[in-house]
Formats: sequence, C-alpha cells, structure tokens
Amino acid sequence: MSSLVRHITIDCRDAYELGRFWSLVTGRPPADDDQPGDPEVLIALPEGPDLLFIQVPEGKSVKNRVHLDLQPDSTRDEEVERLLGIGATLFDDQRRPDGTGWVVLADPEGNEFCVERSAAERAATS
Repeated sequence: MSSLVRHITIDCRDAYELGRFWSLVTGRPPADDDQPGDPEVLIALPEGPDLLFIQVPEGKSVKNRVHLDLQPDSTRDEEVERLLGIGATLFDDQRRPDGTGWVVLADPEGNEFCVERSAAERAATS
C-alpha cells in the first residue's frame, strides 16, 4: 500500500492573489472556477502534485519547514530576474563563483522557495 501526494497546500492570507503569482511562476493558469475572493485556488501542474492555496486568518510567522525547489527551463539567473520582476523578493543568495548554487526567494506572502540551475546548466558542469 502507498499514498499519492495529490496537492502541495500553501496557507495564505489571499488565496487568489498568491495563486496568481504562482500561476505566473509555473506558466499554468488557476482553475477555471477560481475567482478573486475565493478561499481556495488550485494550480494544476503538468506533472506531480498540484499547488493548492488555502486562505487562513493568520499570517506567516516563521521560516517554512517545507519549500519548493524550482528548476527553470531558462538559466537560473534569468529565472531569478524574471521572478523578482513579478513580485518575488530576494531572501538568500547561495550562488558560488563556479556557477553552482541556488537562490532563495520569497513569494509575495513571504513563503521561501529556491531557484536551482536548469538541467542544461547542470549538464554543462558535470
């Protein structure tokens, strides 16, 4: 017996607005029936679990114990710039002089996530 991870659920103050941000991150639209003010928003991903945003009354108060690691289809640095342009903020920069490493960003509600090197960048250094 086993279980399938169906959703990665993120608590937030505004499910629709945070869902819109992550829609831009992933290039996937919110579900057709999701509207501003909805307490839940679903972003269906082409592979793996979907992202589910649930409105809760309390704000984020400590560092996430679970976070998402993103692998872009462009370069890591191009993706970091794109995400900063759509509302992410820089949390921690772990890029190394040899081109390895990652960048920790935060979404508009302060949830941390990492941007890793692309598959092409990883292949070029292996």
